This record gives sequence, C-alpha cells and structure tokens, in this order.
Amino acid sequence: MLAGIAAGLAAIIAAGWPVYVNPKIDDPELADAIVVLGGAHDGREELGLQLAEQGYAPQIVFSDPYRSSDKKMKAICEGTYDFELSCFKPDPSTTRGEGREIRRRAEAEGWKRVIVVTFVPHVSRTRHIIDNCWDGEIKVVAQHQSLPLWTWTFNYIWQTAGYVRTIFEDC
Repeated sequence: MLAGIAAGLAAIIAAGWPVYVNPKIDDPELADAIVVLGGAHDGREELGLQLAEQGYAPQIVFSDPYRSSDKKMKAICEGTYDFELSCFKPDPSTTRGEGREIRRRAEAEGWKRVIVVTFVPHVSRTRHIIDNCWDGEIKVVAQHQSLPLWTWTFNYIWQTAGYVRTIFEDC
C-alpha cells in the first residue's frame, strides 16, 4: 500500500513539474502594456515596475484585489512614475477577472501585445485563462524564486483546482 501511495505521489509530482515548477516563462518583449496580476506580494510588483522602468511598455497596470488597507498597493497605485501607471479591482477577484480587464482595456486602447507578470506556479494557468479571454499576444513573465515545500504543495493543489474551475467557466 505504501508503495502505491509513493507511486501515486511521484506521478502527481512528475505531472505537475512542467506546469507548476518549470513552466514556460517568456522573455519580455516590447509591448503595449505590462499587467501585474494580484496575489502574494512576492516580488511581482517590483518585477513589473522594473520592466516598465526598462521601457518594455509605455504603461503598467496593476490588479488590486487587496483590501483598501493594503499599504504596498496603496503606495504603488498612488505613486509618481515616469510612465503611465493605473490600478483596477478585478471582477471577479480572480485571474479570470484580470483576463476580462485585459480584454476590456485591449479593445479600448488597441493593445496587441501585453506582458503579464505573475509568479512561477501560476504561469501556466495564467497563460491558459488569459488566452481564453483575449486573442492578443501575451508574454508571461515571473522571477524564479526559492519557495518552501509547503508553498509548492499548496500551489499544486490550488493551481490544479483553478484549472478544474476553468472547465466550467468561460472568460
């Protein structure tokens, strides 16, 4: 029985490895906008700002699904920059809501290519959801980071549940 459990666990890890641990992360390219998805404050905000400072896009858009008391997002959204910066509350407060906002802004502003910033375990699901919401070109970027085992375990479960949800939802 233990061998069966170990084999099952190994199969789950092997199946999720290229999706959650080692997904295809794009190199940033010049784009119409950079969109930073909400989530843990894990460095994605800084990466998005760095890309904007490097001139990859004339504007950066932050998803702000956080409470109004979130000091980090308040500082970002109310800050002064040498590029255009805006923030939005996704509806629903999920990647699907963020995909809808990308589609809405792309249609309104004529975006053709967007850099989307998230974190490594969310890269593949981000690409899947936003591709379902918008037919423009997306470049999904994330910083590789050292995460504890419990974070990887949680994300295997969370991201898999998120994929299952997409079966029942369109954009």
